[in-house]
Order: sequence, then C-alpha cells, then structure tokens
Amino acid sequence: MKTLSVIFLSVVIIQSYAQRPNADDVATVIGTLESYKKAIERLDTAGTGKLFVSKSIVIESGKIEGRYQDYLAHHLGPELGEFKSFTFSDYKADVTVDLPYAFATETYKYTIVLKKDNSIIERKGVATTILKKENGVWKIWQTHTSARRP
Repeated sequence: MKTLSVIFLSVVIIQSYAQRPNADDVATVIGTLESYKKAIERLDTAGTGKLFVSKSIVIESGKIEGRYQDYLAHHLGPELGEFKSFTFSDYKADVTVDLPYAFATETYKYTIVLKKDNSIIERKGVATTILKKENGVWKIWQTHTSARRP
C-alpha cells in the first residue's frame, strides 16, 4: 500500500509540474497575438490559420462569425481586400496563463484607409481572447472583438 501511495504522489507531482506555465508562456502567447495583428496590418492573412485551433470561435461586434476559417472566407478576407491600409496603435495586452489555457485582454486603436476613396475609419477596440496550448504551441481558441468611435 505504501508503494502505491508513493507512485500516486509521484504521478500527481509530475502532472502538476507538467501543467505549470513556464516563464516563456506569457511571451509566447503575446507573440501569437502579435503575429495575428501583424498579418492584419499587412492585409495578408496567409498562414494565419495555423494561429487558431481547428474548432475556433470568432465573435465580432455582437455577431458569432463561426470558426476562423469561415470568418476568414466570408468576412475578414473580403474586407481586407477593400482596405488600402490597416494600422494598430496604443496596443496593450494583459495575459494570464492557466494551463492549458491563456486569457488575454487587448486594447488598441486602429485606423483603416479605404481603397475606393481614401476615406479614414478610426476606432478604439478591445478583444478578449482565449488561447489553448496544443502540442506545445499556443493557438487561439476563441476571440471576441468590439470597437467604437474614439
């Protein structure tokens, strides 16, 4: 019985260490968010699908857009095609890691210049994003963004 208790305790200790966030987790989560933000600024979403889990959920300004792949095909992709530029400013991210998830609150301003007439759209935005660590890689599981006029 004593041996069984020692084995059980060892397994519990090993699992707790395996589930502890390391010092790099917050930085890596922020890097994932930055990669997505930079793709939007480039107006080029090539490769962004790898930043999301396959069954992700995107919510934007009160509408459930579905999985990232659907959002990209039916909303984001066509929308970016209408933009001359998209820039973020005053970006801040607050991240908490609680394995296997991370929770981020992002605040920012963004400016869009439209291709058709060079008109400018300025907004203050906020996002709450949940990421999941899969096979050692942080991926976006759910993101909810909203924006308003400054």
